[in-house]
Amino acid sequence: MSLDLMEMLPDDWRRRLAPLLDDDAMRELGAFVAEEYETRTVYPPREDLFNAFRRCPFDRARVLILGQDPYHGAGQAHGLSFSVREGVRLPPSLRNIFKELAADLGVPVPASGDLTPWAEQGVLLLNAVLTVREGQAGSHAGKGWEEFTDAAIRALNDKTDRVVFVLWGGYARKKAPLVTGAHHVVLEAGHPSPLSAKKFFGSRPFSAVNKALADAGQPEIRWELVARDPA
Repeated sequence: MSLDLMEMLPDDWRRRLAPLLDDDAMRELGAFVAEEYETRTVYPPREDLFNAFRRCPFDRARVLILGQDPYHGAGQAHGLSFSVREGVRLPPSLRNIFKELAADLGVPVPASGDLTPWAEQGVLLLNAVLTVREGQAGSHAGKGWEEFTDAAIRALNDKTDRVVFVLWGGYARKKAPLVTGAHHVVLEAGHPSPLSAKKFFGSRPFSAVNKALADAGQPEIRWELVARDPA
């Protein structure tokens, strides 16, 4: 059994990524991912695998926030980097993202960790590796996802309109050389994980994204999510 990953992609993204990817490599990756879903507990659920691409059409994509791989706990990952479904306890990295958002823009701490409203404004919430075994961070690294998501970065780099690439942590920052367009903006900082948050706090990425977009004549991102109830 194998998954045809390219057929699972939305049409607009498939047209851009297909010329940048090796067919044989994609078949191997599809076979690996299918076997993992059949024999292991894998996140995100298969139906959410390409959620980032569905929620953020290619023509609307103007910001990339790059994660490493999905959350590996039950009920957390749903196909958007750093995001969890409404009602799920906020992971430490996301709590720190919200702390920085409050410090940067005065945005109230949200009630939910679901970042879908960001995606629907053109923020591609992409992980470099799109699947993971339950409880095993990094377990699907080196299986072919990196080539797939590098192609997504290259496709965004090919856009004539400005894209703001937000790279947090050493892993994401290694992708900076893929961004060659002089009209794009790359914002780098430490990862929001508690292990490296000191290099993340104070980076003010949200105001920096909006300034870069405004400088290019694009609408700013509305970063506000639903405010947390006082209780």
